[in-house]
Parts: sequence; structure tokens; C-alpha cells
Amino acid sequence: MTEKWTDLAMEVHGQTGQSVEQLQSGIERTVVVIDDEEQARALGRPEGRYVTLSCPQAMSIELGTRKALSEEIGKTIAQMLPEGAKTVLVTGLGNRSVTPDALGPRVVERVLVTRHMAGCLPEDVGDRMANVCAAAPGVLGVTGIETAEVLRGMVEHVHPDAVIAIDALAARSSSRICSTIQVADTGITPGSGVGNHQKALTRQTLGVPVIAVGVPMVVYAWAIASDALSTLGETEADEQELSACVERVVSRQLGDLIVTPREVDALVERMAGIVAEGINMALHPALTAREIAQLMAQ
Repeated sequence: MTEKWTDLAMEVHGQTGQSVEQLQSGIERTVVVIDDEEQARALGRPEGRYVTLSCPQAMSIELGTRKALSEEIGKTIAQMLPEGAKTVLVTGLGNRSVTPDALGPRVVERVLVTRHMAGCLPEDVGDRMANVCAAAPGVLGVTGIETAEVLRGMVEHVHPDAVIAIDALAARSSSRICSTIQVADTGITPGSGVGNHQKALTRQTLGVPVIAVGVPMVVYAWAIASDALSTLGETEADEQELSACVERVVSRQLGDLIVTPREVDALVERMAGIVAEGINMALHPALTAREIAQLMAQ
């Protein structure tokens, strides 16, 4: 059977040991902590803290829920940033030309960058802003350069206190598409969810803490087939038969087919706005939403 890969720690960890909390606007917050090497090997994830924010899947999310998601993203990122961090590099991973993979670059477009504003703003505004720079380095297939290599060069010149990396993820369940946001203090391996493993972006490879923010945008075809058939099986034997059926009909005939919603263009835009607003809140907590919007318009 094709390995049921997922980028979401909550899907590989299972229910045991997870901390689940119901928040405002129907948002669910799940925390998975991997704190030893044995557990990390068993789950195939590096040691660290994984926070997942989920809301009911829908083609349109209410404005109140969007705001609540952004606020929770901001709080989570702020807790993971090094104490006293002044300079932060935000990087959007993925291919801008492939819509399901364009989340990272589109988030970067909405982040308030301030590193170039030193001395150009009134003191009452400048003193309340962090030193933020952002970049979307592209993908190996387009640039011929590993993302980790590009970011190492940026880190050496900018000397940030932390890196925030945004990427589109792959989920095990189709219900997670564009309804789940994962924030982790472990860094990220670009392309891992679709079998295109590249060099990891971590504290070890970049020399500074790396906070990863991701949203599932795709699932494998076998995941959709499994979801559709799961209601038919209630025993372990039934589950084994269903797995064999999915393997025979889907995996062997279609291979590692990856699926994304028809409305992916609108979904990516919506999630990019939610994630970017959360990052802006985390990096510029002393600025109001209106001030951030005005500075972005300059």
C-alpha cells in the first residue's frame, strides 16, 4: 500500500497525548509535542511543538472566524519567536505559477516588510515596528537552486533572529484542505508532502530558529477513496479489505495522483490573507490592523 504520508503532525500522532481545546468561532486548537528521539523516529517528525488550528470546512469562512484564525496564528507564532527577536525573515515556499503550491509566495505579498523603512517613518510608528524582510525564493525545478541554499545566503547577510517559512501542505484527510493551519517550531522540509524531498529548513541548516506555517492544499487520490469507503467498514477486518481495495483500484492504476479542489484559486487567496494577517499581528503587535493596512498601501 502506498505510504499514507501527511504533513500534519496531528494525523500521524493519533489521539493519545494530544491537547485539544475549543476556541471562539468554532475553532479547534490541537497541540502535539514530540519531546524525545524515540517518539520522533516512530512518528517520522522532528522533536518540537506542533500547533494545529482547525475550523469547519466550507467554501466560505465567516469574517469573524477569519479574524479569530488570524489572531490565533499571531499568538502562536509570537510564542515561538525567540525572546527579544528584532529582525525576522519571512519566506514563502512554493511555485507561484502552480496555484495549489502558491500559498507561500502569496502570503509574502501581504506581509508588512519594514527593513527598508528605517529613518523614513515618524518615531511613534517606527519604534513600534519589528525589522521584517521577506522573500519567495522559488522552487528547485525553476531556479536550479535549493531553497535551503538561497535562504542560507540571505541569513548570512541579513542576520535575522528567526525565519518564518510558509508552505502548502499535503493532508491525509480531504476534510483538512483549506480548513487547517499548522504552526511548528521545528522548521520544514520543502516538497516532502508530494514526495519531492529537498534540504530541510531548520535551526541546524540555517543557524537560526525556523517557524513553519502550513495549510493543506492537496490530498492523494487514495485519501479521497478511503474517506468515501470508510463509512462501509466498522471492523478491523473491514478496514483491511478497504485498504486492499484502494490499493488495487486507486494506487496501482493512478499512482500517486494528487488532488486539489476546483475552487483552489479562491481558497489560496483566502488562506493567504488569513495567514499573512496572523504573521503581521505576531511581528508588529504594537500596530493596529488599520495602521498595518495603511503602511501596506504606501
